[in-house]
Amino acid sequence: MGNPRYRGGFAITLHPDQLTLPLRWRRPRRIFVNSMSDLFHESVPADYIHQVFETMAQARWHVFQVLTKRAERLEEVAPHLPWPSNVWQGVSVEHADYTWRIDHLRAVPASVRFLSAEPLLGPIPSLPLEGIDWVIVGGESGPGHRRVDPDWVGEVRDQCVAAGVPFFFKQWGGRTPKSGGRLLDGRTWDEMPAGLATFLERMASGNGRAHRQEKG
Repeated sequence: MGNPRYRGGFAITLHPDQLTLPLRWRRPRRIFVNSMSDLFHESVPADYIHQVFETMAQARWHVFQVLTKRAERLEEVAPHLPWPSNVWQGVSVEHADYTWRIDHLRAVPASVRFLSAEPLLGPIPSLPLEGIDWVIVGGESGPGHRRVDPDWVGEVRDQCVAAGVPFFFKQWGGRTPKSGGRLLDGRTWDEMPAGLATFLERMASGNGRAHRQEKG
């Protein structure tokens, strides 16, 4: 892609010089950690994962969303990591075959635990939502995308509504992410976890002032 950081393609590559980058971003952001990879991949050293979490703990004015398919390693490493309230942890559940990852997520002491069913590749008629704070659903995009069935999306949405779990529908997908729009039953679904409101309230009060003082 012309970026020297991808000269090795998608092979696991560590970039320790980027670890402190969020500390230099003064305006609060929601940051999707490792959007092109998986922080809990078996080739990522545990010490490096710990460094990432230490940075997130220091940069408490941001919200960090961490998503993994390596749910077993997540549970294994989790007891040795700091879990500040601004770190949200999720697992991918793209099909009913992968709901077992949710059991591992429940063992993690994150303030917000979320599920990402994006791309949703099959029906999930029984989605275990106990201990889950947020569910994201979306269709696949790109030239070879697989079409998502509206019934699959509605089925997950209905389970979230019944369980009182915030539901976010990102896209129908298609050749491009915006091809199919994002309306579901005539409306958008942009529900967010309660943890976000708590975080924003905290940033608007004392902790936000403390951050400004530290930054001079």
